[in-house]
Amino acid sequence: MSQDQLIKNCKKKQPKAQADLYKRYASVLFSVCLKYAPNYAEAEDILQDAFIIIFDKITQYKNKGSFEGWLKRVAINTALQRYRKPGVYSLVNEENIKEVEVEVEEEAIPLDYLLSIIQELPDRYRMVFNLYVMDGYSHREISELLTISQGTSKSNLARARMILKEKIETSQHSLQSKSHLQ
Repeated sequence: MSQDQLIKNCKKKQPKAQADLYKRYASVLFSVCLKYAPNYAEAEDILQDAFIIIFDKITQYKNKGSFEGWLKRVAINTALQRYRKPGVYSLVNEENIKEVEVEVEEEAIPLDYLLSIIQELPDRYRMVFNLYVMDGYSHREISELLTISQGTSKSNLARARMILKEKIETSQHSLQSKSHLQ
């Protein structure tokens, strides 16, 4: 079935079409959810919630732009909804923030490890990091999405980078120590 036909059938709330849509896009959307969730189980919950919203609001998709992009936006917004509670995003004095550049020997750090340390970040840092670095949102867009100031977005990104840099450096040092011992 073509994507256009699948969308039309989903708009008619046909269960088979909804199941097909889920099968076709679940893995792509799960990877999006996993970026924003602190763990695998939470990502699964976000994915389920996202599909409920997708099936409920699919009539709002007007065939403008990428359908997969629309689905990803729903998944991201669903993930962000979970973390939009007061106190999750803290304001930090921007004067003390420095841009952190992380240099990584590409082959030294496995991708699974990088993803796991990103997931370990506190919610406020993980959300901003993923929106800015992984999904290409600007600080202005992030501030609107998360209802925080642009300064808070910048400070949370800087803190996330600092934490990741420390974890990567620690990992690289331990890998170098192990290689020297052998």
